[in-house]
Amino acid sequence: MPFPLSIVPVNFFRLLAITAAALLAACAPRQAPAGPATPPARRVIFAVENGYVPFNFIRTDTRAAEGWDYEIATELGRRLSFTPSFREIAWDSMIQGVATGQFDLAGNGITITPERARVVDFSSPYMRVNQRLLVRRDETRFDTLESFAATPAARIGAQKGNTNYTKAEKLVGPTRVVAFDGFGELIQALLNSDLDAVLIDDVGGQGYVGVNREKLKLLTGGLDGQDLGFIFPKNSPLRAEVDRALAAMRADGTLERINGKWFAPDFMPAGAPAY
Repeated sequence: MPFPLSIVPVNFFRLLAITAAALLAACAPRQAPAGPATPPARRVIFAVENGYVPFNFIRTDTRAAEGWDYEIATELGRRLSFTPSFREIAWDSMIQGVATGQFDLAGNGITITPERARVVDFSSPYMRVNQRLLVRRDETRFDTLESFAATPAARIGAQKGNTNYTKAEKLVGPTRVVAFDGFGELIQALLNSDLDAVLIDDVGGQGYVGVNREKLKLLTGGLDGQDLGFIFPKNSPLRAEVDRALAAMRADGTLERINGKWFAPDFMPAGAPAY
């Protein structure tokens, strides 16, 4: 005969509740243990001028950013597991911006010099360039650096803070050198006959000749060659990583392929600004 409900011990109901909870817990699907947290993607900030064909520029047709800097950054990111991010800055502030840590590195065709190495670290060289005179195609007064230097009325333009400016002063003296902030302004002044020549790295000159083939030419001969390298804030661990990647890219032909694409003498960059 069952007990009347009024005389069933309280502990009996507690036991039933505990047993039911245990059965439900045993039947519930088990969750897999949480895996390790996915590390955030590493982002590396490149400084770019976006006004130095063929290193970096904004296409006039699509408004997309293109150039050697963008392709080499993508390849470095693939090899070193980072996502490149690009921030535009004027040339005359670029080296200081990297030195103070606003950017992780910059390419931009920067010449390796002892003076700059005091404030930034350089990668191993990624190429060697010669400085040449860029002139209008119809120029007949001079055809070499020496004959230009011997033409007193001829004025030469160069970018402020650039090694080309220093070399131009040594070539003809400061009174014949006109300083400009950007290469685009230099090329426009040359096309408008406000200048007689521009001293420029041969790879940059080839890019501007490529988009102004009927208007500009590079004179034969050049000044002593210069090595170009990436710049980093002092003691940046990224420098050693980039040097290892550059060494691998030299060994497997990738660096030669990318340089050959953007720095070929007959290169005509589609959509590049004329100045």
